[in-house]
Amino acid sequence: MPNARLRSAIFDIGRVLVKLDLARAIEGLSQGISLPPEELWSAIQKDPRWHDWQEGRISPHDWHLHITKRLGSPLKFDEFRAAWNRTLDPVPLQSDDLFQTLSKKLKLALLSNTDPIHVAHLESNFAFFEFFPPPTRIYSCSVRASKPSPVIFQAALKVVKTPAAQAVFVDDILEYVEAARSLGLNAIQYLNPAQLRADLRALEPTLEL
Repeated sequence: MPNARLRSAIFDIGRVLVKLDLARAIEGLSQGISLPPEELWSAIQKDPRWHDWQEGRISPHDWHLHITKRLGSPLKFDEFRAAWNRTLDPVPLQSDDLFQTLSKKLKLALLSNTDPIHVAHLESNFAFFEFFPPPTRIYSCSVRASKPSPVIFQAALKVVKTPAAQAVFVDDILEYVEAARSLGLNAIQYLNPAQLRADLRALEPTLEL
């Protein structure tokens, strides 16, 4: 790509490629427990083993046992898994033509703080993964590090074989965007599909988005 400003684009998944609907998950996870639904997700994220779960140091079955015991939940593993995955809205936020266009000129990768249950569901249900073949799927639960740690960004750069200055990272969370910028990456805070395309064109005018 002559005189290209960008050689790769690295995308977060949640709220960038896939809508998250916590209310759907909470509806299922709250069955049979005394904790008010509005407090449930906060309690899960503040659990002392949350980072172990996000960074692959606890298995799905052990996470299920840990959380259901802690919350007093009667859910069996299959019920828990189904409820956990309900947070992932089935309609993707981006159209496939975005990735078709980008993949002609850029190396693409995913970089997400996520867990093994969500990974299995995402990879089985969303067609956009065809544009991100292994090993371009960088998950916190696989690399044992989560954003904003430099470790997970460096893992992504290694996979796309691109200097930080010629890579762009897209995330909805400003803290993670700033972490990427501190490592020398270009970064876009995602707001909506039109803004994403405009910001990508601003970084790389040769993109026909």
